[in-house]
Amino acid sequence: MYPISLEGKTGVVLGVANQRSIAWAIAQTLREAGATLAFTYQNQRLKESVERLVETWGDVPLIECDVANDEHIVRAFAEIKERFGSLSFAVHSVAFAQREDLEGNFYDTSREGFRLALEISAYSLIPVAKQAAELMNGGGSIIALSFNASQQVYPSYNIMGTAKAALEHEVRQLAAELGPRGIRVNALSPGPLDTLAARGIHGYVDMKHLHAERSPLRRNITHKEVANAALFLLSDMSTGITGAVLPVDGGYSIMGV
Repeated sequence: MYPISLEGKTGVVLGVANQRSIAWAIAQTLREAGATLAFTYQNQRLKESVERLVETWGDVPLIECDVANDEHIVRAFAEIKERFGSLSFAVHSVAFAQREDLEGNFYDTSREGFRLALEISAYSLIPVAKQAAELMNGGGSIIALSFNASQQVYPSYNIMGTAKAALEHEVRQLAAELGPRGIRVNALSPGPLDTLAARGIHGYVDMKHLHAERSPLRRNITHKEVANAALFLLSDMSTGITGAVLPVDGGYSIMGV
């Protein structure tokens, strides 16, 4: 049992795609801490992947939710209400950009590529937070996943840096609006991690090596370290923290050179 307990708490995790997903690492740690979880999936292919991951967990709600579809979001949280009655926390780990918009020059980003990346990676937090908050009658916690490209330029991260900057502002705005209801909204900003999405970014290996060389801890972070930080932010140990973007990057973001 974890020293931080989530016994009696219910939560939903959005964004598990496969066993390398940050969302999956977070979900495993939350369950080990005693939380009861539901998962959303975008489509049938991803549902099968999540089903394989949780097949030994017993009766776990798997709910279809394409965050580009408002009806999906409303329906998903209605199903969560039916299953759990209320919600203690929500994990938003959803992002997407067209591959061609993660290559070449940022000024070549298409209008449609910009719209799609911002809609999926940033805007989706807003309706998700709205629906989740309706189920957090006694207060709760919402976290999103960001990256340091929201503040600095990372070659080939392009439009996703813009999306993460928007996401971080949303975290602050939502924290201000939901705070009077006892609902906290924060973000984690991990360093480079080996996920399938990350390996699709041109120059990812170089990015990872630079983080290990220049961060004060002189190494890369792990999925488990991000999951532990998520556990902290979703637990009662962090009830005084909201509107924050917590770096989990070995200190890389503090370095000037």
